[in-house]
Order: sequence, then structure tokens, then C-alpha cells
Amino acid sequence: MGLARVQTVADRLALKFEGPVITVAGTNGKGSTCAMLEAILSEAGYRTGVYTSPHLVHFEERCRVAGEIVEPEVLVPHFERVDQARADVSLSYFEFTTLAILSLLADKQLDVIILEVGLGGRLDAVNIIDPDCAIVTSVDLDHMAYLGNDRETIGREKAGIFRTGRPAIVSDPVPPQSVLDRAMAIGADLWRMGHDFNYAGDKQQWSWSGRGRRYSGLAYPALRGANQLMNSSGALAALESLRSRIPVTAQAVRNGLAMVSLPGRFQIVPGQPALVLDVAHNAHAVAVLAENLDAMGFYPCTHLVMGAMADKDVAPMLARIAPLADAWYFTDLPTPRAASAEALKSAWDSLSLRPDARVSCHANPQAALEAAVAAANPADRIVVFGSFYTVGGILLGGIPRLDAPHLNT
Repeated sequence: MGLARVQTVADRLALKFEGPVITVAGTNGKGSTCAMLEAILSEAGYRTGVYTSPHLVHFEERCRVAGEIVEPEVLVPHFERVDQARADVSLSYFEFTTLAILSLLADKQLDVIILEVGLGGRLDAVNIIDPDCAIVTSVDLDHMAYLGNDRETIGREKAGIFRTGRPAIVSDPVPPQSVLDRAMAIGADLWRMGHDFNYAGDKQQWSWSGRGRRYSGLAYPALRGANQLMNSSGALAALESLRSRIPVTAQAVRNGLAMVSLPGRFQIVPGQPALVLDVAHNAHAVAVLAENLDAMGFYPCTHLVMGAMADKDVAPMLARIAPLADAWYFTDLPTPRAASAEALKSAWDSLSLRPDARVSCHANPQAALEAAVAAANPADRIVVFGSFYTVGGILLGGIPRLDAPHLNT
């Protein structure tokens, strides 16, 4: 694998973007960072184009133009264009779809393009585009079969999106040395959390300071969770680094952060019981989820619906959230890459952490959720996590509003 094939087809397509390009890589926080950039820039009056992956329910979620998900029929001509341009060049699913969406975004003559890396960075199809600013949100252990078995190796892959002389934003507060070394080796303009920008906050508000600008008295981002301040800080650093090309006002920052939304990122759906949707699918993300759940307050019982990919190291994921687990509903997922519900149950049983926790297995996320609702009291909470497929399976028919059967008796 490499970028030669996808670069060949991109050259044939003659892709060209009018406005600056911001590329975002990282283990976790990429989607949130992209959403914050999009919200702030939209509030500032810019027409944005965003490419993210994977999707939760429908493929077209991967592409937003001017804040709206594109219609399927808008994408079709660009798939045809890529198919014609590739001729005898073989492309993977991700490479083909990435080129189609890049073709659409180039066609729209947008003010700013925001691209989320799918996996790694150096060899990701998105990296055929030279970004005007690159962000690495966090570096932790995930996709180790492809990226390496330690943070230093994984960080080196993610830092592959940096470019000489251009801003390289690192919002991981303790980044691997390999990320910093790569930025310095190629002469990138390194912006590092805690050195070139930082944030502080109390229970009511927070503030951000960068090289030449400061925002005070900011309301907390609409995306929930303490980790979102790091993502917000990286987004603000990127905007500050590009201020000469895409200036934004303080009011645009305030409004954008207050209005940003992104399904499946510690998304709390009010109801009885409460429902929490989170695509956390590695140990680092699950640790953040557990911290955010702790901060929610007291719930008599926490029901966990979980489905995960077979290549994930599920033991640390299960162990981190185990203290909160009163009942498990493991689920199969509609992809051959997934671990079976029985395999997840076996992994949980082998840990012997909470023998008092109830455990059951289900054929799909919706069936698992229905079982959890049937067992839950109105004051409980149900948490759905482990994969985009798990959360997507719950959102197939829209956002559910739970009404525990006990309320109707």
C-alpha cells in the first residue's frame, strides 16, 4: 500500500482547491475538531467543505458542504468521474470514495476545506492533498496492525500530514517525541499545546490563549466532555495560524462552539432512562467515556450496550469501564470485521471483574437496546459504545427517545 496509485488518479482528475485546506489526524478527537472548525468558520461567513469518515448510518454523511450533508445524487457523477479517470488503476474502497468526495469538494469552489484522516496519516489517501494547516489531535494505541505497536511509531505515521513551512498543530498535551521530531525535521511551523497555545477553565467558563490572541469568558463547547477543551484548543490554534487568510471574529468563535453538534460523541439523549451514545472504540476513548460518565452524577444502574471490531484489544476497554457496569448487552454487528457478541462476553467473563453484572448477547444493536430498555428503571442510564457500527445501528431510525415500560404500568 502507498499513495502512488491514488496520486496517479488524483493527477488525472486535476483536483484544485480555491481556499485553504486543513487536515486533521489523531487517534481520537478528529471528528470533533473538524466539526468545531466547520461551525466556527460557518459562523464567520465562510462556505466550508468537510470530509470525515466513517459514517454512522448513511454514506453521504461523510461529506458536508456549507454545513449540510450532500445528497446521494450529487455524489454519483463524481464516482463516475473517478471510475473513468482510474482506467486500469486499482483503488481500495477508501481510496475510491476519498477521490470522489475530493472531486466534489473541488468542484464547489469553497472558501475552506476540512479533511479528516481515515487511518494514520502518512499513507492515508487524504494525504495526497498538501494542507495549509495540519492538526494532530491525540496519539494513542489503535489500528496497531497497520500503524505500529507503540505511541512513538504511531505518532510518526500521524505526523506524516505535516508540511514544510506550514502550521503543524499538536493538541495532544503529551505528544510522542516522534511527532515533534517530524515537525522540526521538515521545518514545519510547530504549534504545541502548553507552549504555543493553552486553555484554562472553571465550572462556568473557559479561556484560550495563543501566540497573538486570547479568548476569555467562553461558554463550554456544545459537544460534551472534558476532552473537548483540548479539541477546541487545537481548532482555535489552527484558525489563529491561518488568520491572515481566513480571519474569524471572537463572536464567530463563541457562536460556533455554542452551536456545534456531532452525533455519537458523548451524545446524551434525554429520556427515562437517559441514553448515552458514544463511538469510543479504543482504550483511550473508552477511558475518556468513563470519565465523562462519572461526571454525569448518580444513576442507580448503568446498562452498557457494546459491539466492537475483532481487531480491537477489548480487554483494556472492558476493564476501564467495568466499575460502572451493572448490566452488559453485547451485540453482533453487520460486518465480517466485527467480534461476535459471544466473543465479547467471553472476554468479559475472563476478566472476572464484576461477577454481579448481568450479561446477555444479542443479534444487533437495536435488539440489545430493546433488552436494556426492558430491564431498565426510569432513573437508570443506557450507554451505547464500542464502534461506529454500534451507535449507527441505534440511529438507523433516528434518535430514539426512551420511555421505560415501568412508566406505563
